[in-house]
Amino acid sequence: MASARPAWAVAFGERTIVHVDMDAFFAQVEALDNPEYRGKPLIVGGDRDSPRGVVSTCSYEARAFGVRSAMPIRRAVELCPHGIFVRPRMARYQEVSRQIRAVLDEFSPVVEPLSIDEAFLDMTGAEHPYRDPLHMGRTLKERIFAATGLTASVGIAPNKFVAKLASDSGKPNGLVAVAAADLDRFLLPLPVEAVWGVGPRTAAHLRRAGMRTIADVRRRPAAELCRLLGEKLGRHVYELCCGRDNRPVEPESEAKSIGRETTFPVDIPEGPELRAHLARLSAEVGVRLRRAQMTARTVTVKIRYPDFATHTKSRTLPAPFKDDERIYREASRLLDAFQLKRPLRLLGVYVSHLEPDLQLTLFPVREDKVAQVMDAINRRYG
Repeated sequence: MASARPAWAVAFGERTIVHVDMDAFFAQVEALDNPEYRGKPLIVGGDRDSPRGVVSTCSYEARAFGVRSAMPIRRAVELCPHGIFVRPRMARYQEVSRQIRAVLDEFSPVVEPLSIDEAFLDMTGAEHPYRDPLHMGRTLKERIFAATGLTASVGIAPNKFVAKLASDSGKPNGLVAVAAADLDRFLLPLPVEAVWGVGPRTAAHLRRAGMRTIADVRRRPAAELCRLLGEKLGRHVYELCCGRDNRPVEPESEAKSIGRETTFPVDIPEGPELRAHLARLSAEVGVRLRRAQMTARTVTVKIRYPDFATHTKSRTLPAPFKDDERIYREASRLLDAFQLKRPLRLLGVYVSHLEPDLQLTLFPVREDKVAQVMDAINRRYG
């Protein structure tokens, strides 16, 4: 009940939303397990001589040299030749992520994980143990550190948009709280690129129209923004610039897609070898789909060229499916549609528009029966 909330929480409005973001998470875990890495430029993604590696994350010491996530390893070596380069250990990161999630669940029953190292919490109605928002944020940060030995940045605000901006603004190891009365002071000086949904192209449109900051946007009527960006995006940008974001914190939901992708050690041109990889990926997706007892309606193929240009094509079928044969058939048609002229660095297959499998009957169709038999063989013999 709103009346039971402390005065400081009421000052946040109807909701108290917290955003937690671990600082350079993979790099922090590596430094935790390897104390000799602490305070040094550390790049997680692959060996320094990896021809195909990409930076997953890096320490703040490495960022000082211009190293960034998603950068090719070879470029990171050029920028930071004395850096420490290590391969990712996803099993270890997932282990620590589960420890963090256990802490978050102790604070709020409403937790929305965004990734392995980031989450929203809805603290509305759970604020009473804390003297003020900073006490709440410090307590959360201290509990995470006690459980994992890692630092987190925390943002507290009336909604998800501002809470994330707040945590970003305090990195690393930051704590920033923005109450309702402070929204304009916090938001107005920010560049338009800070608004969710404003990418480089949209930002260029806004800047050409004389809108470089959120304050500039706020001086214009919403109708002008809608004419410039289109009704939906214009309204979205305007509402966020006004500090309004009504999206709820949503606990984990069912997967929206299932997929597999692979980066090749050496670029692969169109031909039998590439099609063999497509068949393997399709089969792996089919297995995961059936294990989840789901069906799908859409197949998507993702490709990436050696220059990192990435493209996708999708096709939605009229009836749901779950068998490898149909996944591969549609994926093969989509790959044909790319009319590849260059070899590929990466290939991926995804299915989406998932639905519960309601065809768990005694008499499955032929394709599903074949898939069930193959799944049983694979489970028994690997």
